[in-house]
Amino acid sequence: MTNIERAGTFTLGNFEVKRMGYGAMQLAGPGVFGAPKDRAGAIAVLREAVASGVNHIDTSDFYGPHITNQIICEALSPYPEDLVIVTKVGARRGTDGAWIPAFAPAELTSAIHDNLRHLHLDVLDVVNLRSMFDTHEPKEGSLEAPLATLARLQQEGLIRHIGLSNVTAKQIADGLTICPIVCVQNFYNLASRNDDALIDALAKDGIAYVPFFPIGGFTPLQSDVLDGVARRLEATPMAVALAWLLHRSPNILLIPGTSSVAHLRENLGAAEIALSEQDLDELDGIAP
Repeated sequence: MTNIERAGTFTLGNFEVKRMGYGAMQLAGPGVFGAPKDRAGAIAVLREAVASGVNHIDTSDFYGPHITNQIICEALSPYPEDLVIVTKVGARRGTDGAWIPAFAPAELTSAIHDNLRHLHLDVLDVVNLRSMFDTHEPKEGSLEAPLATLARLQQEGLIRHIGLSNVTAKQIADGLTICPIVCVQNFYNLASRNDDALIDALAKDGIAYVPFFPIGGFTPLQSDVLDGVARRLEATPMAVALAWLLHRSPNILLIPGTSSVAHLRENLGAAEIALSEQDLDELDGIAP
């Protein structure tokens, strides 16, 4: 079994989590909407992740909606004492599967209670506010009102820690004036590196950076250079791409998602890949 502890740990709020985690988005149906074709398979992936040492699972109640959290609860509750479940709010799903902003206080409060109910928890470990000024990328806009709502729910004891997702550096700075921010979750991977400066700044402040789509998401990374390094290391290209992220900065936490036990094992294998200077030089050249 892969030893994911080789990737190290990082502090997430008052939790120490292993840097190799798991993202549960792909456990829902196609387009992250509806039920999966193989619910038993989804449960098996979650149980394999935890059995492999993963103690950081990323989810949201708008995956499905509700489906992914219900599967997590069925697979893992009662939860291991060291398991940290990070969820997201700020969006809802339309009947056609559309991603719709949900920033109003009533919507956010309802989302928190939905997460608590479907995960069978009394308090949520970490809640990320997902900015929806643009569905696909960070866009400036005030998050003061929705963050204030989450801060109030935190004071009420329903949330331990708050993070941000799909945000700009200014939104993070503004958010820190409202409440502590323990993590930032943005799009970033070997080939898409707009957040390079932001990652370094967050590392100095002890804030975790959690890249979503770390291996490309629904369109996996494709690169002849990546394939060549992977062949040399006798590893899969996706595992090498994850290993590069682990090397990139100590505050990066990985949450690659999959609905396959075999792919989960390949992803977790990134923790044991040692990259040479030659490997890093070649991989660094992939980004435009």
